[in-house]
Amino acid sequence: MALPFDPEAFAQRQLDAYNARDLDAFVREYTSDVEVYRLPDPNPVIVGRAALAAHYRDHRFNLPDLHARLVKRMVFGNKVIDQELVLGVPGAPLEAAAIYEVTERGIAKVWFVGP
Repeated sequence: MALPFDPEAFAQRQLDAYNARDLDAFVREYTSDVEVYRLPDPNPVIVGRAALAAHYRDHRFNLPDLHARLVKRMVFGNKVIDQELVLGVPGAPLEAAAIYEVTERGIAKVWFVGP
């Protein structure tokens, strides 16, 4: 019997891996052709799992105090919206929101709102 599709589980696993700075576990939650956006820019800033891994390896997981605290989560069908407080990055603490579009293969698109 197949497990039901659970978009929230993908979002939670990637958040847990982010906070553990576990790059392999983090990128495993995304599709190979993931697209990442920073609103309001309509163009993706990252395309593909390899580019995602490189960005997080070079700009996030190398920060010793990195941590994202989940403030609130909403789930609408295959969309998961997380409000987070991000610590350990330049300019921290930062309030941000992430909107994840999840497929059965993983997180396919992400839109970030915030500084």
